[in-house]
Amino acid sequence: IMRSYFDLTGISITDRQLSQFETFFDLLISENEKYNLTGITDKQDVYVKHFIDSILINKLNFDFSNKTMMDIGTGAGFPAIPLKIMEPTLSVTGLDALNKRLHFIELVCDSLGLSQMSLLHGRAEDFGHDLKHREQYDFVVSRAVAELRLLLEFTMPFVKVNGYFLAYKSLK
Repeated sequence: IMRSYFDLTGISITDRQLSQFETFFDLLISENEKYNLTGITDKQDVYVKHFIDSILINKLNFDFSNKTMMDIGTGAGFPAIPLKIMEPTLSVTGLDALNKRLHFIELVCDSLGLSQMSLLHGRAEDFGHDLKHREQYDFVVSRAVAELRLLLEFTMPFVKVNGYFLAYKSLK
């Protein structure tokens, strides 16, 4: 039944990817109390509000294959992990100020067999000055972090020339 949610988006998903999303869901729910990851725990809601919401950006037809992406304020791994599941060659760096969330993402990556995943503990405003990360990413994404003007200040230092910042923002 969860496959039908992906089918509604028009984004195709393999059996392996669906299995990875199932495992991700199971880990999210089983570890939620320990890591305080999300208030959304109903399976249908997690699939729609976290997984599908994270991958809908694929409808914009960006080519993520063999590219680099930074997820600012990655939290429980949204959108980083769903995007990585959908494009295994994408090299993803997750940045978050809470180390315990990064421990959860490590657990998920190990359980799902995801490689090319780097995790940074800290704040975007600090790492934005670090030459190892400044202007290094083809794509920078962020979901539910800050108001857009402030978010632009945090994220733009990481975007390569000719790269993209993709903001997950509602119309409200």
